Amino acid sequence: MTMNTPMLVTFCVYIFGMILIGLIAYLRTKNFDDYILGGRSLGSVVTALSAGASDMSGWLLMGLPGAIFASGISEGWIAVGLIVGAYFNWKLVAGRLRVHTEANNNALTLPDYFTHRFEDKSKLLRIISAVVILIFFTIYCASGVVAGARLFESTFGLSYDTALWAGAAATILYTFIGGFLAISWTDTVQASLMIFALILTPVIVILAVGGVHTSMMVIHAKNPEYTDVFKNLDFVAIISLLGWGLGYFGQPHILARFMAADSHHTIKNARRISMTWMILCLVGTMAVGFFGIAYFSSNPGEAGNVSQNSERVFIELAKILFNPWIAGILLSAILAAVMSTLSCQLLVCSSALTEDFYKAFLRKGASQKELVWVGRLMVLLIAVIAIALAANPNNKVLGLVSYAWAGFGAAFGPVILISLIWSRMTRNGALAGMIVGAVTVLVWKQFAWFNLYEIIPGFAFAAIAIVVVSLMGRKPSASIEKRFNEAEAVYRTV
Repeated sequence: MTMNTPMLVTFCVYIFGMILIGLIAYLRTKNFDDYILGGRSLGSVVTALSAGASDMSGWLLMGLPGAIFASGISEGWIAVGLIVGAYFNWKLVAGRLRVHTEANNNALTLPDYFTHRFEDKSKLLRIISAVVILIFFTIYCASGVVAGARLFESTFGLSYDTALWAGAAATILYTFIGGFLAISWTDTVQASLMIFALILTPVIVILAVGGVHTSMMVIHAKNPEYTDVFKNLDFVAIISLLGWGLGYFGQPHILARFMAADSHHTIKNARRISMTWMILCLVGTMAVGFFGIAYFSSNPGEAGNVSQNSERVFIELAKILFNPWIAGILLSAILAAVMSTLSCQLLVCSSALTEDFYKAFLRKGASQKELVWVGRLMVLLIAVIAIALAANPNNKVLGLVSYAWAGFGAAFGPVILISLIWSRMTRNGALAGMIVGAVTVLVWKQFAWFNLYEIIPGFAFAAIAIVVVSLMGRKPSASIEKRFNEAEAVYRTV
């Protein structure tokens, strides 16, 4: 345990710092708007890094490098798809969503936005969208809990069951206390830590093997296919990997960052910061997995843990190659990735239960203080369910993420995108798109037709359903058209 003591101290300092930020945010949280969206007060840097950190969960430092370590550089097509998707999400959705949510009764959640955007008096949109959020986010939260458990299990030799609770406890605490402001501020710190780890680690790995040229020779000697970007990939496989980019348009935890910006004018600068951060992180994480092949091929005696589970490659490299104090900082980056995403997912689930069920159906006259405390209790409820789902030690981080990512991308992506650019879209069109997208993902996942990633048919069928059903029905009311045009005019102002 002596070698782990510096790591333990580093982890404890880091976690204490995050909880301290949560306490400061608690003092700034005056009402439910503050708890859910931070009072729409985020500047460009916090908006950018918070969006990035909440996006790049444990799969960034565990799932993706593990996939590349196991299969080679061909797994990097996911990164290409994500970069393209993220850029268009910032470009087409971010600014518009900030304006349109405020124009539609200052909507705090996506179900709230859908309800007011389409004047849905039946509240069907609110119910169905909130149910979709709860189903897929609980799975997504479970992926974060698994990643945290893997980290504590590998670093401190804890049993998986103990690591499960240890990894989730700190995140639950600061989310419970500080809400959105705590999450956004901690995300900024965590994003900085993640990019530091992902730039430093591959450089040291390459130097340990003897340079880039030597590393490439070792990798090629082990298996030439590791360097083949098209290894075992046909057209469908490449499209499936690129299809991850479609998911961005429908991820509630990322879209919440856009909604919380202090102005749509903030978005342009935030896009540049976020995309730079994202590209550097993805290149770094791919390099960790790829050059990790060279290191463990050259040092097979140290490859035991990685051979059992390739998703441990970053953890093992950090522990082997760095002084324990530095390793503690680098491994805190995994905890940062897990905590940043898990925290905002817990909060989005909490907001869905509080704003879209409790306030909408049970307690319409609930006070702001009551709503904040109900929101906090909902954080605990969702966390317990996610921990229960994560209890199976054979869970894979990337597998859980891919399912939830597809669910949100198909159910919400087309609805969000089309609702922001097409005034003719109707309530029934939105309803059809949401249901078709979610059901397609659930069914396609079970049958795995054509080995095509379920987000692609889900997104396509949902978009078609939206357009067809909208055109078949009556035009939206004059008040809906008026609000849409006014919001678009505000968005166009420089």
